[in-house]
Amino acid sequence: MKIGFVINDLEREMAGYTTTGLALEALRRGHEVRYVPVGAFSRGADDRLAAHVSLAPVGATEGPEAFLEAVRVARPERMALDDLDVLMLRNDPADDHPARPWARLAGVNFARFAVEAGVLVLNDPEGLLRNLNKLNLEHYPPEVRPDSLISRDSDEIRRFIDDQEGPSVIKPLAGSGGRNVFLVRAENRLNVKQMIGAVLSEGYVLAQEAVPEAAEGDIRLFLMNGKILELDGRPALMRRRPSRGDLRSNLRQGGVGEVCELSEGIRRLVQLVNPRIVADGLFLVGLDIAGTKLLEINVFSPGGLGVVKRLTGVDYAPVVIADIERKVNLRPAGPLWSNVFLNTL
Repeated sequence: MKIGFVINDLEREMAGYTTTGLALEALRRGHEVRYVPVGAFSRGADDRLAAHVSLAPVGATEGPEAFLEAVRVARPERMALDDLDVLMLRNDPADDHPARPWARLAGVNFARFAVEAGVLVLNDPEGLLRNLNKLNLEHYPPEVRPDSLISRDSDEIRRFIDDQEGPSVIKPLAGSGGRNVFLVRAENRLNVKQMIGAVLSEGYVLAQEAVPEAAEGDIRLFLMNGKILELDGRPALMRRRPSRGDLRSNLRQGGVGEVCELSEGIRRLVQLVNPRIVADGLFLVGLDIAGTKLLEINVFSPGGLGVVKRLTGVDYAPVVIADIERKVNLRPAGPLWSNVFLNTL
């Protein structure tokens, strides 16, 4: 199997990233692995999609650090991407905002041509575009999401905050990584104008009721094919606790991962979100959950599988790659199956 991983930029990849774990596992299983930065695509007069890709050397399987270094020093080669079996979109558009606005949608837009050429693209690019920011939560059943407001009207946002019985959270609609996320409580409401202004600088504001359980962090749960990612009955999840004095449990912002259990309430939540995930062709996603409320659904480069492995000793990368192999092997049996269908088959 020839598999390409679309990333923001090779120099920003890290050994602990989920992408690294997946790519290394694919190489260990004998597949040809290529890294495709979002700035490396081209489409020529012959209407073929190509890119300058970095090929992972066959023997670079000792560990994630050595693997990633071997990929970095490999000389990029131009490749027609319709020669790939699989193109996995693992770049995060938010990481290119605002420094590289041209790069934000490059991956999904060029990946559309790969779909047309018969390459299996995971996650489906059209589904990703429908889930480009936190507005995607509004498509899910009301019972699984907090009460919220999406607006750029500061007065409307303040009224929403005032109407809440308890604290509120405000954050950028298109943000990620925990940047400009504020918890508005009675003791800091005098600063709410400045908080709103900071979030407005990034575009639309998402204001939400603060889910009480979120004070202790959230749970990152991985879904594959719209179902809980499991190995031998053990689900892929962790609790992310914020560092002391911080609202954000995101691991990039100092949050700490912990082992946790899967409640029946969360299993019920997964049943409710499954139809939309399947309809959008979202192969691998990460749900951020507090209590039984869905705070975010991460469809672009959901991360944390490496942390789950460190916490539990369970490596889910082989499960993910094995399922991709299964899809590739099934494809000849259903030549008319759509990319959306194959994503969650």
